[in-house]
Amino acid sequence: MLISEAQYYLLRPNYIFDSPIMSVIFIVMTFIFGACIGSFLNVCIIRIPRGESLVKKSSHCMTCGEPIKWYDLIPILSWIILGGKCRGCKEKISGRYALVESLMGIIAVTALLRYGLSFGFIINIVYFALLVVIGFTDWDTQEMLVMELIGIAILAVPSFILTPSATLVERLIGIFVVSVPFLIIALVTKGIGMGDVILMACAGAYLGYKAVIVSAFIGIITAAVAGIIVKLVTKNSKFAFGPWLCIGLYFGAMFGTEIFNWYLSFLKPN
Repeated sequence: MLISEAQYYLLRPNYIFDSPIMSVIFIVMTFIFGACIGSFLNVCIIRIPRGESLVKKSSHCMTCGEPIKWYDLIPILSWIILGGKCRGCKEKISGRYALVESLMGIIAVTALLRYGLSFGFIINIVYFALLVVIGFTDWDTQEMLVMELIGIAILAVPSFILTPSATLVERLIGIFVVSVPFLIIALVTKGIGMGDVILMACAGAYLGYKAVIVSAFIGIITAAVAGIIVKLVTKNSKFAFGPWLCIGLYFGAMFGTEIFNWYLSFLKPN
């Protein structure tokens, strides 16, 4: 890393949490900030797999095609005020729009509480946003787009320069420590897609080997539980693995290194 841990924490002011009032203000503002990002992510999730422009076409009803007015684009609130229906044709609007906005708002708040106002907060917000797009896109299409996966690998560069989260060696090991076993499974059993392999390689470069191992473990456990539930409810055992890996990668970024070190402490002889 090119920035020392001391320098990093000097850039991580937590004075905003010294006052209860300031804490509430910053948390609310951060939630709104995250919800606004989630609103844009909804556009990405729908349009990117279809090859549509993110900027040239205005937001519109997916049923009647009517352009959505600016006052109906307020994250979360507009969906609630409209009762989950289009103002024009009255057709139902998926509650997932509000879900993604709320989810990103919560993620932004947890990132603020974890990293404070720091480089880590800024970089991880972008990382988490990519995870949300990747997870929901894979859920819808059972495909991951290479450009989104490469985005995580690109983030490893500013993360290495500006945060002390992992050393260069830890990141290099992270590229292979999970992705290689996943690749073997993908080639032998076809139980894992190549998108999952690339995702874990890119995430390993971003997180380092400690956090990506924890991420993989959480993702696998979460997917196993979800798979059992899906099979019991729908009698169908086929579902996307990516969303559950993305959940693991969120927790890996937040607490992965600490969990890894905590586990190793139990293996050390007294």
